[in-house]
Amino acid sequence: MVRGIIDAWGHIDVLVNNAGIWTYGEMGAMEKAVWEETMEVNLDSVFHFTNAVVPYMKRQNRGWIINVASTAAVRGEAFHSHYAASKGALVALTKSLAVELAPANIRVNCVAPGWVDTEMCAEVFSDPAFKESVRQSIPLKRIPLPEDIAGPILFLASDLACHITGAVINVNGGSVLCGS
Repeated sequence: MVRGIIDAWGHIDVLVNNAGIWTYGEMGAMEKAVWEETMEVNLDSVFHFTNAVVPYMKRQNRGWIINVASTAAVRGEAFHSHYAASKGALVALTKSLAVELAPANIRVNCVAPGWVDTEMCAEVFSDPAFKESVRQSIPLKRIPLPEDIAGPILFLASDLACHITGAVINVNGGSVLCGS
């Protein structure tokens, strides 16, 4: 895929790692396959794409990498510990790569959403009472749409954020107030 982009466009400026699955997993009863699938999608895919684009970004001495984590990365999430662990690893990877890749003028940042009205949440949001309880738990009283997460990503991928690297921007309407 990366080679195809290089062949078509000649360069890669921005990589947004936005893979994620969120499945139930009770510790002590979780199948190893559930853990492995979550790590493969949420973490290993980030490694593979980042590892593939960094040499091109280094050659052009410029690039933006934005990882999409989750507020679960810092607060944890009962019965979804595998998801929280995968997203917590993304936060640590972001901070590590921000320092490592800074000499090549590659900025690495992270956006950490809370609840978002996407396919990943469709099953739990199919219960109107649960969805309303989530909405009420958010200080801004609104469950964001994907477009609400795209704005901070676009900001981080622009020269408006030219002196930001290693940051985690929490995009959750105030429901989890923890800085990084």
